[in-house]
Amino acid sequence: MIRTVSLALIALGLAGCATTGQPAASSNLAVASLAGPDGKAVGTAAIMRRGADTMVTVTVTGQPGAVHGMHLHAIGKCEAPAFTSAGPHLNPGGHQHGRDNPMGAHLGDLPNVTIDARGIGSITANLGQDSAAIDAALHDADGTAIVLHAAADDYRTDPTGNSGARIACGVIRRI
Repeated sequence: MIRTVSLALIALGLAGCATTGQPAASSNLAVASLAGPDGKAVGTAAIMRRGADTMVTVTVTGQPGAVHGMHLHAIGKCEAPAFTSAGPHLNPGGHQHGRDNPMGAHLGDLPNVTIDARGIGSITANLGQDSAAIDAALHDADGTAIVLHAAADDYRTDPTGNSGARIACGVIRRI
């Protein structure tokens, strides 16, 4: 009898350790509001921790229907109209550009966003599991920006993926 009760208690304890199949809890870390060259709001970005992963979700509105490159840039400054103040892509590891580049990818490489005929698009990307390094890169002394480009990123051409002009920008802010 004691053995049966002990085995039942162990089984209950192990069941309590099992995953529930529910998505991992998220906690928000940073946000950005994207604006076009005219200062008009065109989207939002949220960086969050989901389990061990650091995720970025971007929603874009009111932009031309097409496939557009999206990147994290090394400087948290968005001076219109060209947004060159955001600097190069965020690349703390010194990699080449592009997830299809055998020498890439760097932290700033995000998936292309497809904007539909209504002018709406969104992406979610995993920045990785080294949350301390990601946090340090995003929130260094000069900050980080997120930039929407005019053309699609080809995922391999260094340093920009041939993604064209910068058409919207937002400074990432810790929350």
